[in-house]
Amino acid sequence: MPSLLLEAPEQPPKAVKLVRPLTTIGASSDNDISVPDAGLEATHAQVAREGGGFVVTGMLRDMTVNGRREKTKRLSSGDVVRIGRLALTFYARDEEVPSPPPVLRPAPAGRPAAVTVEVVSAYKRVHAFSMKLLDNASTESLVETILDSIVELTGADKGFLVLLEDGQPVVRAARHIDKIDIQESLDQLSDSILGRVIETKKPLVVADALRDEEWSASRSVMNLKLLSVMCCPLLERDEIKGLLYVGNNQVAHLFDEAALDVMNVFAAQASLLLSQARRMVELTRANTELETQLEQARFGSIVGACDSMKEVFKRVRKVATADISVLITGETGTGKELIAREIHRNSRRIDGPFVVVNCGAIPENLLESELFGHVRGAFTGAVNDKMGRFQAADGGTIFLDEVGEMPLNLQVKLLRALQEHEVTKVGDTRSQNVDIRVVAATNRVLEQEIKEGRFREDLYYRLNVVNVALPPLRDRGDDLSILAKYFLAKESESQGRKMKGFTKAALVAMRKYRWPGNIRELENRVKKAVVLADKPLITADDLDIRPEDVEDILPLSAAKERFQVRYINMVLAKNDGNRTKTARDLGVDPRTIFRHLEKISQPIPPEDGHSGLALDADDHTPPGF
Repeated sequence: MPSLLLEAPEQPPKAVKLVRPLTTIGASSDNDISVPDAGLEATHAQVAREGGGFVVTGMLRDMTVNGRREKTKRLSSGDVVRIGRLALTFYARDEEVPSPPPVLRPAPAGRPAAVTVEVVSAYKRVHAFSMKLLDNASTESLVETILDSIVELTGADKGFLVLLEDGQPVVRAARHIDKIDIQESLDQLSDSILGRVIETKKPLVVADALRDEEWSASRSVMNLKLLSVMCCPLLERDEIKGLLYVGNNQVAHLFDEAALDVMNVFAAQASLLLSQARRMVELTRANTELETQLEQARFGSIVGACDSMKEVFKRVRKVATADISVLITGETGTGKELIAREIHRNSRRIDGPFVVVNCGAIPENLLESELFGHVRGAFTGAVNDKMGRFQAADGGTIFLDEVGEMPLNLQVKLLRALQEHEVTKVGDTRSQNVDIRVVAATNRVLEQEIKEGRFREDLYYRLNVVNVALPPLRDRGDDLSILAKYFLAKESESQGRKMKGFTKAALVAMRKYRWPGNIRELENRVKKAVVLADKPLITADDLDIRPEDVEDILPLSAAKERFQVRYINMVLAKNDGNRTKTARDLGVDPRTIFRHLEKISQPIPPEDGHSGLALDADDHTPPGF
């Protein structure tokens, strides 16, 4: 059960379980957690259960979480909240809460004196260790602090940190009472005492190892001449990851159960530390791999490694150096402006301006003025002369985004500007020469726009000297996961959250989703998921990808049938509904087309002046057969 460990001045630490949906904290006795002598207001903060986790909210502005001032913060295990002179450490599970170190009892009369450890002293050491942890001290330094504290508190004269690597114990740190490494002992520490703790996953105390019939033959006991031995496992979710091992070769009967309780406190801290260190190594490795992938897949500011994007990059490199017009086509959100910027960046005009005009975002009555400028008095509100975007781009590149949205009357003037390399301001009679390169982009099919009379064919050929077609995200294969990880790393750093990656189910859902908004949609969904996710792994729910949004994987027969329906409909449309010509183009019997139309419940359109059920002269088969 989630708990808060309370630490206030001159008071013993106290663990409080979070059993209520809302837990209030303050000096007043009306609060769920009342701490009158810690400089708190009547009600100073509250911890609320929210979305499967817990969120702390400060009523005043002096609350910090892990050393950073916060107003509201979602808690993770190990987070330290400070309000007034009170420190509250959040633990998500009972087993993570450190046991309070008890006072060690003096040894019985006639025996060497055991070290007496006061509770306050032990807690001060735990607190000091926690502060080093918050200060982002190195793992090596923190391990040394743990070993030094255990050695001094328990009266041992040497201590070892042992990790299990490929199932075998390996000593990773060794300390002497004088805080000096004892590397010469590393090869001597591997014996039955370690084996027993590894096997049972339980701590062990040996009072007089040299005279104990069970342990006197242990290699470490003989080599190190140990009398008192204490060994404690380091556990992570019931899995043993390593051990803490301390000994003394001067005093027998030094350790007892109380000493072992003290050691357990630091063992819990060591387990958390090593777990965090391991995760940091994993994150560092994952980031390194991602950076390598990104470096290999990067073209300027664009990320892409699939074959279609490699062809795009190859084409961009070629056209960038030639001072010709380029038309970039592709669905919305595929990165057309980024491609335009790379064309400019790789051209001889790199030192000139790069001017962007969104032809779909500017009202029609203002677009001409935006493009070519105007003189004072040209129209109501024209109180000063204004330079147009074409003049601003002189010596550089002008990017006409969504050029398919441009009205026909302006298309004529744009065509003249491209042909003559000169523009005329609105209300002026004088033309002005401009040295510009035009890169245009559209998500429309301009060939269809030309057929329907919404785009000039002569302008199309003027703009489309070279075409760069961008593939949709759903057709870019592994680029999807590369881009998702790139955005996750970028947004995690921006939002200050430690996100590890995506669940396997999320990656599968992303592959099956159609991404109508392409890369822009992917970036926005990842950005939102980083802010709202409760866990370090992003799920499909965090990305708002619901089961009904995902395209099903069909059996091969169903997929063939779906493709056949779509393809026949497409050829019918190209042939203006002429069934006989469609059958001839497809190389099938006309009856196949009749059956197709009946199956999809569409009325059979008349063709060649005959009724819908009539046959061509060379077709003597009634429909439906």
